[in-house]
Amino acid sequence: MFLKQQRMAVTLIEPCFDNLHDVLGNLGVPLYPIDESALYDPDCIYEELRRRVRTEALFLVDPNNPTGFSLLKHGRRGFEEVVRFCRDHDKLLLIDFCFASFTLFDPALTRFDVYELLENSGVRYLAIEDTGKTWPVQDAKCALLTPSDDIKEAVYNIHTSVLLNVSPFVLNMLTEYVEDSAGDELFSVRDVLTRNREAARGTLHGSALRYLEPVVKSSVAWFHIDHPHLTATDLHRLLVAEGVYVLPGRYFYWSQPSKGESYVRIALARTPEMFADAMTRTREVLDSHDR
Repeated sequence: MFLKQQRMAVTLIEPCFDNLHDVLGNLGVPLYPIDESALYDPDCIYEELRRRVRTEALFLVDPNNPTGFSLLKHGRRGFEEVVRFCRDHDKLLLIDFCFASFTLFDPALTRFDVYELLENSGVRYLAIEDTGKTWPVQDAKCALLTPSDDIKEAVYNIHTSVLLNVSPFVLNMLTEYVEDSAGDELFSVRDVLTRNREAARGTLHGSALRYLEPVVKSSVAWFHIDHPHLTATDLHRLLVAEGVYVLPGRYFYWSQPSKGESYVRIALARTPEMFADAMTRTREVLDSHDR
């Protein structure tokens, strides 16, 4: 609503969670894609953004859903280059941090205070966080919007016209979940995800589905289809017949859905016993398709 009100066009990362495209598109915000690969090399990020971004706003998802890519792969450098570009060229930087909790207590990642970087840089920004991706408590969740000072009043006025308050019961319950996860360094959240991720990798190893290693291990897994005659839509149809549901990649490639036909996303936040059975059925479908 803020972007529409300000008549801003947006350069949106691709692939990304299709809901972002739907919300912006339904409100008539002009959208242009930028491939995630533009962020892979910290030495080239600034120039890639300068070359590709022609809109008033840049919208990133970090960690990205579905790929698991994060600018944290480059430590501070990746975020610094993005912020430098947006500040130099007067772009509004929007970042969806809804998967960011999965970067906590991960020895493979070097976390730092991204908000301190944003605040000290002077860049215009709007950050989004949400508890639902980490603690999916029957859709009882809390979302956070953090705007830079220069747009805070405008965003606040829009926000309060949509949502006046959040249930104290929900906030207190979520606080207990967050504190519990902090106490066990997210083990209670990660344990199921790790078991299911390894089950998927092990069961599907050597099949047409190739696991793509993420920078941040979240609650989803991203697979490439290594088969010349099998599309994500076809695989989805075959698996549904066996009671297994995966999400075709076409939903994440919002500007060119055909590019997503080589990928599927598998949700990991499921009961391990049920998930293991689903992976066995998936392997059987893939093997029978090859015969």
